[in-house]
Amino acid sequence: MSVKIRKSLVASALFGAAAFASSNVMADPLNDIQKVGQQTQTAAKKSQDKIDGIYGQTIEMVAEYRGIVDETELLKVYNDHVARLVADQNANIESLERQIATVDKTKQDVVPLMYRMIDTLEQFIKADVPFDTEKRLERIERLRETLTNAKVTTSEKYRQVLEAYSIETNYGSAMVASQGSLEINGKNINVDFARLGRIAYVAQSFDQKQAWVWNTSSKQWDQLGEEYLKPIKDMIRIARGQAAPELVKLPIFGAE
Repeated sequence: MSVKIRKSLVASALFGAAAFASSNVMADPLNDIQKVGQQTQTAAKKSQDKIDGIYGQTIEMVAEYRGIVDETELLKVYNDHVARLVADQNANIESLERQIATVDKTKQDVVPLMYRMIDTLEQFIKADVPFDTEKRLERIERLRETLTNAKVTTSEKYRQVLEAYSIETNYGSAMVASQGSLEINGKNINVDFARLGRIAYVAQSFDQKQAWVWNTSSKQWDQLGEEYLKPIKDMIRIARGQAAPELVKLPIFGAE
């Protein structure tokens, strides 16, 4: 019995030793495999990190490229816009140059015209009904002085000439009264004047016993009959605003 037990123990011991030895032999390759797997994972992670880095750089480069392309397009649009502005400005400059040339030519034509207009207006005043003659001729002299003043622009000179014509035109529709004196037969008589435009220009002595009318044909004062004394008196009062407008009998000379 004891012999059998010992044999069993010996066999068990041998089996255990063999199993232990076998486990050690199998453990080394497994460790190597695990190490290789870890190294592979580490290498794969590094490769992925490199790929991610390269991809990120690529994305940045693509974005930068797109930005450059967009900026280039914007610059092209802006350059086209500037080119159109320059072309338009050049066209405006050419237009202004043509206008300046036209203005210079106009000035050359306007200056002689203004002198002729002033001369014509002076002749008209001298031939016109003799009211405010001195003041009107003084206006003519001021115009001539203005034309020779280099500080006054051509446009302002022309404006003043037209203004003088406008004033003379307005005289033709005004009804006014004033006082002055007439020389009749070498004697000065104080009178009231009344004028209805250029249609009638009359005078009446302060005592209202004499009246005269300007004869546009003979260029002199004609004495009126007694039948005109009251109408002339009424006309003077109307012109002064002392009476309401009404029909008044006036001596009228027809135009030649």
